[in-house]
Amino acid sequence: MTAHTLDELLADGVRGRHVLVRSDLNVPLDGSTVTDDGRVRASLPVISKLAEAGARVIVMAHLGRPKGMPEEKYSLRPAVDRLAELASFPVRLADDVVGPSARELSAELGDGEVLVLENVRFDARETSKIDAEREDLARELAALTGADDAPRGAYVDDAFGAVHRKHASVYDIASILPSYLGELVRAEVEVLKRLTEGAERPYVVVLGGSKVSDKLAVIDNLIGKADRLLVGGGMLFTFLAAQGHKVGSSLLERDQIPTVQAYLERATAAGTEFVLPTDVVVASKFAADAEHEVASADAIEETGFGEAGIGLDIGPDTAAAFAKEIAGAKTVFWNGPMGVFEFPAFAAGTKAVAQALADATAAGALTVVGGGDSAAAVRTLGFADSQFGHISTGGGASLEYLEGKELPGLTALGA
Repeated sequence: MTAHTLDELLADGVRGRHVLVRSDLNVPLDGSTVTDDGRVRASLPVISKLAEAGARVIVMAHLGRPKGMPEEKYSLRPAVDRLAELASFPVRLADDVVGPSARELSAELGDGEVLVLENVRFDARETSKIDAEREDLARELAALTGADDAPRGAYVDDAFGAVHRKHASVYDIASILPSYLGELVRAEVEVLKRLTEGAERPYVVVLGGSKVSDKLAVIDNLIGKADRLLVGGGMLFTFLAAQGHKVGSSLLERDQIPTVQAYLERATAAGTEFVLPTDVVVASKFAADAEHEVASADAIEETGFGEAGIGLDIGPDTAAAFAKEIAGAKTVFWNGPMGVFEFPAFAAGTKAVAQALADATAAGALTVVGGGDSAAAVRTLGFADSQFGHISTGGGASLEYLEGKELPGLTALGA
């Protein structure tokens, strides 16, 4: 099966038709304020194309992880308000997912108007492990398009950040309505294919974030494919411990040490080099105003903080070494910050990597920022999206793609 495209749907004509669009509006919030509108901006082009073509657009999206029932802190209202600010067409938010508000407002939609359903995860069936429950919700979502009058209704998946989930609005709906691949999802898949199918070398992967356990599968799949794996973030301390170093009170997954040791041994034979930090910024505590000093990676407990010292960023020598490796690459994938970038005192490592990627982009390399915290970090630190080859909207989805996993949302579309 070959995925149908948005262009095919538009060519068939959408004026007067209800089109369900799965978008990614899972934005970070500070109270009711959107702190990074990258996903809203990335969702806007497909919604705009459909609205401008006269479709009656019904957007499905989630935010956070509510427990299958409405929770005010997870309302899509802040994201929808931002979408309305950016859009050139009317945007409304339903009070529910498939309830009276959703049914009434979808029926009232005019050509070129947009309705966003409230957080689909407010309905427990969205994420249910029971197929029949998800399918039931999918049928109710499809009914909002007048699906009984097929082929009037249609479904477009433009939420790459959710394609790795077997959820009703991602997977089951695609078997009910004529389904199409959104431009954002298509672009993400094209970029990730370049990373997995003959990436131009040297191919450098930069991995950070807090837990090494979150990255084990992708590390396993990249050994023998990437030329170098640069390791930072909280996960670096498990690697240092695997080399026999003491890490003080730094984040450590002791149970993963044997696995990391096996990876280090296997990588050498497979032609992949792990590049690990040689210095670390060690703090007295986990706090923005904590005292801190730079220590050699093999002497973390020899700082003035002793065993209580906690590593919160890669050191300047490591940042320079990582930048040099990135500068020599033709392909770079980065997922996970190098330190606690939210605290200015511990953001230098992440900023150095971001700058190195921006410089590599300008020099002609393919650079991919793998969504999630990495995407938030580059924007927080003052970089523009245009300084990178591609910023993914789906950190988890991009990692699972690089792991070689089958992503349910893509399978359902035939992509």
